[in-house]
Amino acid sequence: MAALANVATPLTAVRGSSFAGARVRSKAPAAAPTRRVVTTRAAAGETLISVDKPLGVNLKASNKGISGGVEIASARGNAAKAGLKAGDYVVYTSSFFGDELWPADQLGFVRSAIQACPNQVDFVVVRDAKQAATIDVKRLPKRPAPPRFGKKLSAAQKERATHICVDCGYVYTLPTPFKEQGKDYKCPQCNAPRSRFANYDPETGKASGGAASNAPLITTAATVLGLAGMGYYLAQLL
Repeated sequence: MAALANVATPLTAVRGSSFAGARVRSKAPAAAPTRRVVTTRAAAGETLISVDKPLGVNLKASNKGISGGVEIASARGNAAKAGLKAGDYVVYTSSFFGDELWPADQLGFVRSAIQACPNQVDFVVVRDAKQAATIDVKRLPKRPAPPRFGKKLSAAQKERATHICVDCGYVYTLPTPFKEQGKDYKCPQCNAPRSRFANYDPETGKASGGAASNAPLITTAATVLGLAGMGYYLAQLL
């Protein structure tokens, strides 16, 4: 993969991200602080932005690429703070487990992936309409996720960090062991049920087992049921 070349329009810094770019340029007027200009590990003309959960982003289907794709409908909260903007053409997003970047070729699948991703969610976007028109997201290969520098958990929290909510990324660090929580326990951040928690490795930031292993299966099952229902509806019309 080619390293990101300098582009005509400076890249907006990712203030809400823990991802450090390979090359950094900055503009800092004396009168007021400004965002750093960060060049990240993406292809030429792309911008990589990492967003903390809750994301605060809305997606919609796009016709900007050769085979369509996904674009940002609106960005608020953490998404806006990180630098995402309405109209950004999404080329890649984090996978279900956050260990890869997957092409943003289907709106429903992208929504499921970023919801299940237990870590910060990475978005690789293109803002130049002419460049977006040359991209075929259905033919793009997967990419490895960018490395994470630093953890937000303290040493004491890491010792207790055994589970994570796959819906919002909340890491369980309470003194009471997670297995002792009752069936009625809900995520304090997004109100998801106990069943939506997965095992969590604080050193790698990855989830495993439990709800994490069920995320792709749930998405596939929902897709199959949806197609079956559509087929039945069409059959009734014919």
